[in-house]
Amino acid sequence: MNPAILNLVVSLGLMQVARKIPFEDENVLLAVRIGYVASMAISFLVYQWIASKIRAKNDTTVLKYTEPASPMSQEEPQLITTTNRDYDLQETSKLIKGLFTSLAMMAFLHGYLKYTQPLFIQGILGVKNVFDSKPAKVWIFGNEAKGDLKRPWKAANPFGMGDDVKSDAASVKQAEKSIGSSNKAE
Repeated sequence: MNPAILNLVVSLGLMQVARKIPFEDENVLLAVRIGYVASMAISFLVYQWIASKIRAKNDTTVLKYTEPASPMSQEEPQLITTTNRDYDLQETSKLIKGLFTSLAMMAFLHGYLKYTQPLFIQGILGVKNVFDSKPAKVWIFGNEAKGDLKRPWKAANPFGMGDDVKSDAASVKQAEKSIGSSNKAE
């Protein structure tokens, strides 16, 4: 099942549960706040643990792929040459930034607008998303980086459309040719 659809189903279920929680009770609200902060701390620590495992293994296997230009741009796809280590660290760093973005949004929703249900829902979904992430599947659960976990990882898309990141030899060769021809033109 698509992780985005699963998150939607879990979110809807958690919304129903959250309706039954008496957030007016200060003790319940305090427990939900503590639970949310704890889940964010756990998520952050798991991502840091993943990053330390990536650094410890130091997989310097070269990874080449093309990254598409923005949809409104006339530019050619960009060739990215990196290592598995650097790619995995970059993807883990994106997940950590997403965690802080979620934290900032929740601070606004709960701290300023006084919404409490999202606090409960995100507290549970935050930890679920960590363990559903591709770095966790590779570095914690020990799954091989093949199939859906083959680098470069495709971003989960709730609409089922694939992204245009390509790592096949023909795409990489075409990108290398266009870089070579643009360098000659300069």
